[in-house]
Amino acid sequence: MILASCMEYISTRGGDTAPDFKTAVMAGLASDGGLFVPAEYPKFSAKKIAAFKNLSYHELAYEIISPYVGDSIPAADLKKMLAETYSPKIFHHPQIAPLKKLYEGEYILELFHGPTLAFKDFALQFLGRVFDYFLAQSGEKINILGATSGDTGSAAIAGCMGRKNINIFILHPKGRVSEVQRRQMTTVLADNVFNIAIEGNFDDCQNLVKEIFGDPAFKKKYNLSAVNSINWARIVAQIVYYFYAALQLGAPSQKISFSVPTGNFGDILAGYIAHKMGLPVEKLVIATNSNDILHRFLTTGTYKKQPVIHTLSPSMDIQISSNFERLLFDYHKRKGQIIKNKINDLNTEHEFSVETKVLAEIGKLFASDAVNDTSILEVIGAVYAQTGESIDPHTAVGFMAGRNNILQAPMVTLATAHPAKFPEAVKKATGLYPLLPTFLSHLHDSPERFTVLHNQAEKVREFIMANN
Repeated sequence: MILASCMEYISTRGGDTAPDFKTAVMAGLASDGGLFVPAEYPKFSAKKIAAFKNLSYHELAYEIISPYVGDSIPAADLKKMLAETYSPKIFHHPQIAPLKKLYEGEYILELFHGPTLAFKDFALQFLGRVFDYFLAQSGEKINILGATSGDTGSAAIAGCMGRKNINIFILHPKGRVSEVQRRQMTTVLADNVFNIAIEGNFDDCQNLVKEIFGDPAFKKKYNLSAVNSINWARIVAQIVYYFYAALQLGAPSQKISFSVPTGNFGDILAGYIAHKMGLPVEKLVIATNSNDILHRFLTTGTYKKQPVIHTLSPSMDIQISSNFERLLFDYHKRKGQIIKNKINDLNTEHEFSVETKVLAEIGKLFASDAVNDTSILEVIGAVYAQTGESIDPHTAVGFMAGRNNILQAPMVTLATAHPAKFPEAVKKATGLYPLLPTFLSHLHDSPERFTVLHNQAEKVREFIMANN
């Protein structure tokens, strides 16, 4: 086991390091354009994992997260922060992340009981408190810049709104998120919240964020930080619920498989890291919609960009999965120059490939599938007819991909969003319109505030400057 005080972070492109958790989190992106990862993953024995079985969610979170945090946050402060984050006041269910059996051997892990009804609340409620903690120590102010395909933005805003040392600027693709997703962002009228609708798709939004972060002078002057899943604190928070679910199904003596609706690859990367930490995972299923770049990669070994297709599962309408770089780094023996070259190939040639032996190694743990809109509606309808449970389109993608890849272990699909976030699709499949929980019943009657900008980094820079 790594001593907590020794956790160092390195860049996936080999040109930067961070001496501790605080530095890695506050920077967001490494100075060489890469992503921070721990120099070494902590590893738990089977005996240690078994001892976690009766812990509450926030107690388990401390055990999983504390090795990565190290000395950056004292133990007592971290425990308090996690107890506040993962409480029934924030997550509207006593179990925080309840595990529900749908069929024999098939389960869903409900990750949508947070304030914005999406799994990203687990990471962004934590990250907002982490930022607040570090900024209170330093007296600094930061500008958070992020892109969202639907759920990250609202969860980030919910975690950061009203915090006096933070301004938050969130880019979303105009007209390409659901109405509920948009309103969860644009009806927050806090003075430190700035919503920007970009005339383009999610990849355009993400590229704008990367371009602006790649401007060292601007980043330094405006003290930019990231909340997208490239921020390490988000990944580490998501590791917890893999352990939480697996322990309920017999881990560590029982292997568990997980199917994960996948866009930017952060959520399933957390499952991979749980595996690296000692959790007995049989398979991690990369569940994609028609934007199937990751499924095509696992099938062919070539990662090739194609035009983004607008689907019923918009949070997954992505062609560049940023966190996939972290996985490739590990499977290329952590040689940053190799990753740097592949990203350069992606930027210039719009594709890169990996060696056959590397693909074979990835395939030992990972499987994949692509699910189109017709199948999404069929799955939502069938699950409702057979079990009485409503699932959203992203969860439907995960469930179908999981069912197609079941081996010996129980299969847990991560239910990443509440069905009421995508009511039109659910109604089309089931005939019933899913209602928002009462604490969000005001959403459709609240005024909105957002700014429409062209797909140009300079326009976004100007907007940030004008609001500082």
